[in-house]
Amino acid sequence: MTNLLQKHYCEEVKLETKSPADSLIPTDIVHHQKTRTLEIEFNNGDKFLLTCEYLRVFSPSAEVRGHGPGQEVLQVGKQEVNIRHIEAVGHYALKLSFTDGHDTGIYSWDYLWSLGNEYEVNWSDYLERLKQNGATRG
Repeated sequence: MTNLLQKHYCEEVKLETKSPADSLIPTDIVHHQKTRTLEIEFNNGDKFLLTCEYLRVFSPSAEVRGHGPGQEVLQVGKQEVNIRHIEAVGHYALKLSFTDGHDTGIYSWDYLWSLGNEYEVNWSDYLERLKQNGATRG
């Protein structure tokens, strides 16, 4: 199946995806540079608008998540971050490079869907952790 990955003012990149029929795969991905958001629609009809800040602070990288439970690193000062580059990884994920230099996270389709589906809980927890640590988004 061929999907179109749209990024940076609708520049198009072909994205080949091959996965089982019951897998979540994106049917449309658009990076809105001015609003610093990534719009992603999945084959089950779910559509999410995720801020670049949210994607950055929930990066699946070891730098953010650590190498085990309790080793997570609270990300602060990421409010103005944007996506600099989007790259397809095989048939299953995206590699997002951010304007703050972070580029080590691989965002699988399932992980992107879960970030969208669990946005409210994740974001609320993140804001609470910032508050508890006396840190800010900016």
